[in-house]
Amino acid sequence: MNPAARRQIAVWLFICSAMVFATLVVGGVTRLTHSGLSIVEWQPLVGTVPPLSHADWLEVFEKYKQTPEYQQVNHSMSLDEFKGIFWWEYAHRVLGRTIGLVFFLPLLYFLLRRKVDRPLVPKLVGIFILGGLQGAMGWYMVKSGLVDDPRVSQYRLTAHLSLAFLIFVAMTWVALGLLAERGGRMVDEAILRLRRLGFWMTLLVLYMVVSGGFVAGIRAGKFYNTFPLMNGHVVPPEIWLPELGLLNLFNNMATVQFDHRLGAWLLAFLAPWFWLRLLGSAASPRAKFAGHALLLALAGQITLGIATLLTFVPEPVVALAAAHQGGAMLLLGIVLWVNHELRVAPMQRGF
Repeated sequence: MNPAARRQIAVWLFICSAMVFATLVVGGVTRLTHSGLSIVEWQPLVGTVPPLSHADWLEVFEKYKQTPEYQQVNHSMSLDEFKGIFWWEYAHRVLGRTIGLVFFLPLLYFLLRRKVDRPLVPKLVGIFILGGLQGAMGWYMVKSGLVDDPRVSQYRLTAHLSLAFLIFVAMTWVALGLLAERGGRMVDEAILRLRRLGFWMTLLVLYMVVSGGFVAGIRAGKFYNTFPLMNGHVVPPEIWLPELGLLNLFNNMATVQFDHRLGAWLLAFLAPWFWLRLLGSAASPRAKFAGHALLLALAGQITLGIATLLTFVPEPVVALAAAHQGGAMLLLGIVLWVNHELRVAPMQRGF
């Protein structure tokens, strides 16, 4: 691949990553405003057109009235109120479909123009397949809330969220690789240790994403709204209910929130340690700058998490909670950037 083609594909992937980020934030608002069950059908093509007439709106609203959410929770909702939740879910779905087009059409162009190296093709095709699975998983999640209980399954919600992050990771990492200069690799032992530490930090951020999905799925943020203790306890007494067994990890609000907090505490200690070791290493100035960004992003994310927790009762502050969810993806992107910079020899990179 010539340098111009590499840059074009990298920019395209970064644009798609930014769209995934936007979809994540809109999806968070959709969940927080209880809008996710307002559209009761999955119509990938026909469903792109919203209701255009009063009759269309009445038809869509009538379908919503057949759902448990309307019958058990929103039975007094007016048509205008329904429109408010409909548009959030509609925007979320349209953004997802738009990402599919923005990814597929340029991919087709790059392949037909033979601008893609053969080893890169399966990576790009794999990302496209993940996008299709994400759409199917989104509908599979919604279906779980259209039955007896008007709440989506926390397992399906977490899978839907995790797939979004996996797609973001894949696109961002490939894009970063395309922008890197070819050449030798740093073999300094200190850099190798930093790479390993960076890898574990990436896994820890992903753990936070998964545990955060379960916090959202069972609405564990409505309980233990104190910090740093959980209602006066380091470990809440309800953390292990014998009748749940291992399901405490997924169904017990005390356990799920404690696990999420524990990951945050680990990151709060690990990231500054990583940063100090990075500053004292032979890493490039750009890698160290990425380390500064990582520390700032983590501080912001922890602050958002605490603020979200303390203001969650009786209902979450939508802007705070959505920013916290978006902050997780921003933090992950910066962690990937730091990891990538550590794989480029300092003599190859200035700032």
